[in-house]
Amino acid sequence: MKASAAGLLEFLEKSTQFIIPIYQRTYSWTEKECEQLWNDILRTGRDDKINVHFVGSIVYIEEGLSQISTRSPVLVIDGQQRLTTITLLLAALSRTVGDSEPLKGFSASKIHNRYLVDEEEEDDLHYKLLLTKTDKETLKAVVSGKEYPTECSIRISSNFDLFTEWLKKHSKELDIVCKGLSKLVVVDIALTRDQDNPQLIFESMNSTGKELSQADLIRNFILMGLEPKLQSDLYKDYWRPMEVEFGQEAYTSHFDNFMRHYLTFKTGAIPKLDGIYEAFKDYSRTPEVKGDGIEELVRDVRSFTRYYCAMALGTEKNDSLKTAFHDLRELKVDVAYPFLLELYQDYDKEILSTENFEEVVRLIESYVFRRAICAIPTNSLNKTFSTFTKALRKDCYMESIKAHFLKLPSYRRFPSDDEFRRDIQTRDLYNFRSRSFWLRRLENHGRKERAPVDEYTIEHIMPQNPDLSPAWQTALGENYKAIQETWLHTLGNLTLTGYNSEYSDKPFKDKRDMEGGFGHSPLKVNDGLGWIKVWNEKAIKARAGRLASEAIKVWKSPQLPEGVLDKYSQKKVSLPSYSIEDHHHLHGSEMRELFNALRREILALDPCVNEEFLKLYVAYKAETNFVDIVPQAKQLRLSLNMRFSEINDPKGLCKDTSALGRWGNGDVEVKLNHQNEIPDVMGLIRQSLEQQLGN
Repeated sequence: MKASAAGLLEFLEKSTQFIIPIYQRTYSWTEKECEQLWNDILRTGRDDKINVHFVGSIVYIEEGLSQISTRSPVLVIDGQQRLTTITLLLAALSRTVGDSEPLKGFSASKIHNRYLVDEEEEDDLHYKLLLTKTDKETLKAVVSGKEYPTECSIRISSNFDLFTEWLKKHSKELDIVCKGLSKLVVVDIALTRDQDNPQLIFESMNSTGKELSQADLIRNFILMGLEPKLQSDLYKDYWRPMEVEFGQEAYTSHFDNFMRHYLTFKTGAIPKLDGIYEAFKDYSRTPEVKGDGIEELVRDVRSFTRYYCAMALGTEKNDSLKTAFHDLRELKVDVAYPFLLELYQDYDKEILSTENFEEVVRLIESYVFRRAICAIPTNSLNKTFSTFTKALRKDCYMESIKAHFLKLPSYRRFPSDDEFRRDIQTRDLYNFRSRSFWLRRLENHGRKERAPVDEYTIEHIMPQNPDLSPAWQTALGENYKAIQETWLHTLGNLTLTGYNSEYSDKPFKDKRDMEGGFGHSPLKVNDGLGWIKVWNEKAIKARAGRLASEAIKVWKSPQLPEGVLDKYSQKKVSLPSYSIEDHHHLHGSEMRELFNALRREILALDPCVNEEFLKLYVAYKAETNFVDIVPQAKQLRLSLNMRFSEINDPKGLCKDTSALGRWGNGDVEVKLNHQNEIPDVMGLIRQSLEQQLGN
């Protein structure tokens, strides 16, 4: 490696050509990054006391260890975002200055010929900076002043327009802009293949600008070290089609999410958002993946991006599945994608039929929607779906999925029909995050011709206005205020209409009988409203009951023949039974009182918490132990089922027991001596429970 400071414009002028390798990400700077650079240039140009402004480094590979003076094209490893942005600004400046020269050396022809093109070369060699993919042709069009290509790079064109607009606004300060540009400095870093590891250097660079996504790092990790032909083939056959399928904007925003779901499915562990790249490297180095080779890995990733795009980005070809995936997206059930990726793979291989696949998607929708209606916390959904594939029995596919749903423990349960029916009638559904979703699904369930629900608005049959008219007060009765407060946003009082403004706060009879009123509505959710004489609490409850019965048909629970579930139940091994009396250290009043105080707090954490007395300790479980208590003569010794590195222990109460033999589960030990220590200890215990629940 050889590094030195260089003026950016001089650096560009001396270069023959910068080439962006195919494994680099597309140009991704937004207005935010461009504006920061623009402001830095203006500030530097206006202040004569500022001699230079550092804008980062340009790292590139050459055959030898000489620098840019070799006059040979170089491959850019880091710095393409800055190079591209400066090129766009210079291209906009060359057009803006016209025949003038606001500062010596900054005429249109000098800017163009020194920094943008090589006049002695033709075709691609003519351009100082050569990008890849869609960016390449769009940047060439910008520099040459030609029409944009059909498949235009959004970021290239929009940022060029930005600079053009800003230069026009600052037309009297073009000399300032030129001064600022002339003061820009970079670190010129030349690498050589036989002495430097470009990937390690790429990872460790701490450059200014837009942070690389996890997907950028993964792509570079896969392609950077390969021979040029294999690199080109893998990119052309697999990676480029992925980028195209995601689309220019969606690739940046969705690919990291896809890779997280892919790795969760493949490994069973959910990577942290900022740890996807490291998780991918670990996965790629496992013996089974490494043995298949890099091409097989890239081919596999490509296959699963097709599945993901079908589900998450709406590219599914089958109409019924496309609708089901759309409904799932409205509920924002991203956590289900690791499980759905495996299902889609089996669907693609014709192991799972279209009908069964759609049924599973609808069961997932029902599971998530019912839990939301029943106000069951969502913090366990990650774990539920990341481990769901372990329960699959592919010789009885649907049966095993339904059985697993039915056997989920209390805090992860599939709410029963009775629970769902009860809660959907009283839940505030107007302020529910997916109110358009549930009304649309209720309306279109069973319809062959779907009603255009998006053209309608939500109507409160009993008005929202707290100052109810005398007619409404009479209809509702003397408790009208309490009735309005209780039932206003609930299932029985909400419907769809195209006449919201016409209805206003009119009495029910007017809303029912007017042109376009409830009595003439073509919508299923308005069935029966034309026959109701008075809209009061009784009518609201009756309609809520009818719609709740419909909701149970829309969001079905899994059903299995009697006796089938038994074969999925693990046989319990008969173990000796113990109680609190078997722990002699708890016989004394002081330790018993301390234990009971802690016990009450632990059992109050969540309804799913169970207590089990064992011979040597007392276990508290959700699915498995999260804290074990070993009663001792003068204290309670607690084992938290976590790795020591995972615990947040600001008061330093915990001890690492990973290398010690102890009764209890986990590597974290904490001791409790007095009741006044319980609040701090409960903060530690809660972390262990939340980790198990998937929070």
